[in-house]
Amino acid sequence: MNATNNNVIHGSNNIDTGSTKWNIDAILNASGQVVKGNVTLTADLKCPGDGLIVGADNTVIDLNGYSITGTGPDSSKVGIVVPNSDLVTIRGPGTVRSFQAGILITGSDGTNVKRVTFDGNKIAVFMTGTTNTVVEQNLIGPNSIGVAAHSSDMVDVHANLMSSNGLAGVTFVNTDKSTIWANSIGGSANGIFLDSQSGKNTMKFNNVLGNTLDINNADGLALNINDNEYLKNNCNTSNPVGVCVGT
Repeated sequence: MNATNNNVIHGSNNIDTGSTKWNIDAILNASGQVVKGNVTLTADLKCPGDGLIVGADNTVIDLNGYSITGTGPDSSKVGIVVPNSDLVTIRGPGTVRSFQAGILITGSDGTNVKRVTFDGNKIAVFMTGTTNTVVEQNLIGPNSIGVAAHSSDMVDVHANLMSSNGLAGVTFVNTDKSTIWANSIGGSANGIFLDSQSGKNTMKFNNVLGNTLDINNADGLALNINDNEYLKNNCNTSNPVGVCVGT
């Protein structure tokens, strides 16, 4: 792979997120390249296994206009893994496509994903056990799910263009104190979905249009139950009703 890097060995663990079980131990011992420091792509990467695995805090991956391509969304492989590393930046322009997860962030604080294009993945950006993750100014779609957070806090999803992510644009499971704002989300079964265990989140100034259900708060759970707040979202359908501007 054509990238500036330093190889390291990193710890591992298992993550079970319902139907998908991520074995970080297997990922770290697969074909992915472990990198740290300042990493700049100088060519497109075509990966038969996992792509890049972050191995240290303060790593910066610059896609530099190139792409990282896997073997398909059902391959169980990941484009970029951020396991237990803090203050990591992944920035475009550039594309991550055809992985089960375009980017998987686990157990990390302060990851920033910016100006990246994601298409053909099962999940474009998936985070679990994270804090202070920022996902901003990305082009996301088509994928099965755009952005998914599981058991995370203080996620900031803003200014992304999400289109044709079949199952959901953004989905939160057991995720708290986070903000989804100023995004454009269309072409999904659920534009924004939060489960009943996700609380104290704020959704504001989003254009969520052209989805089967634009905004879904835990399949209709009353907002005062999980203290989620919806402010000035431009949408047509919501569950419960009354979440959209003018309804």
